[in-house]
Amino acid sequence: SVVKKLVSGLSVLAKQRKIEVIHGEGTFASTHEISVGVRRVSFAHCIIAAGSEAVRLPGLPDDPRIIDSTGALEIDLPKRMLVIGGGIIGLEMATVYAALGVQVSIVELMDGLIPGCDRDLVKPLEKRLAKQCERIMVSTKVAKVESLKEGIRVSFEAAQLIEAQVYDKVLVAVGRAPNGKRINAEAAGVTVNDRGFIPVDPQMRTNVSHIFAIGDIVGQPMLAHKASHEGKLAAEVAHGEKRAFDARVIPSVAYTDPEIAWVGMTETEAKARGVAYGKGAFPWVASGRSLSLGRDDGFTKLLFDAQTHRVIGGAVVGPNAGELIAEIGLAIEMGCDAADIGLTIHPHPTLSETVAFAAEAFEGTLTDLYIPKKK
Repeated sequence: SVVKKLVSGLSVLAKQRKIEVIHGEGTFASTHEISVGVRRVSFAHCIIAAGSEAVRLPGLPDDPRIIDSTGALEIDLPKRMLVIGGGIIGLEMATVYAALGVQVSIVELMDGLIPGCDRDLVKPLEKRLAKQCERIMVSTKVAKVESLKEGIRVSFEAAQLIEAQVYDKVLVAVGRAPNGKRINAEAAGVTVNDRGFIPVDPQMRTNVSHIFAIGDIVGQPMLAHKASHEGKLAAEVAHGEKRAFDARVIPSVAYTDPEIAWVGMTETEAKARGVAYGKGAFPWVASGRSLSLGRDDGFTKLLFDAQTHRVIGGAVVGPNAGELIAEIGLAIEMGCDAADIGLTIHPHPTLSETVAFAAEAFEGTLTDLYIPKKK
């Protein structure tokens, strides 16, 4: 499998770099020691990368048919399945199971899927899920969950009456909690807050100068690529390099169908902060590449500072959105303006050229689509 190949590859890298890998559950024993089973391991520097675990809703019965996102990776197809949580993880799993023929329902407490994401980005996904899923319930609370012989009975609370339903399997995807309180951090004097996060400075140092922390355990966003960046940074600082976390933006990707990716400031955030911005968008219905893929429901959107025309945010919806978002992130990091992107020659026909077209749409120089000028 893909995972096995990646794991074996990491094992080879560890051997090549003469890194000892110790398997087991590690906890701090002192400021310079950890315990792994009966073994004590001493260290000069330590990087805590203990990650997070899925949040479990209180009051749920102990039933193997109620699973989290980790359990959902062990594909055992039920007939009917409820996904509790309409965030990224829940929708990614719902997409997979629905594609495999499972009758999937989704329940979300907030008034829309992927809360915090711009609504225009979510609409194409909502439209597709409405066709694939049995039911999507937003602004709905899970009131009660019961284990029955025939399945898991779930009762709901919403503005409109929703009858209780029995599902073969229930996936709980309501977020993740850091593992800060599971590593005996107090033995090393490392501060852990009430929520289980470990505070760090821009060099990823904890309050104990020779102990660093990275990834989910230091705070949002809980993303693997953010953790990898922090891990490399912490290792370099521990080695004596002068480094600090100075990334301006971190991209987010929902691996749904269609994919949704965004980076930098969102329109929702810009409006809330009173930031004056301009927008350029290019619908994929006018993209030759998207038409050849048979998927014209996507679009590319860029946000620009109203005064400087520099890119402050962007998003992509559609196949391979996650592959396209990096260019927008780089544009923000480098302080590019709309002309920088629009004048960069992109290959044709590709999805990547929609980024340039979105910049041209903002500037009013787009020839691939007619956009009436605002009066």
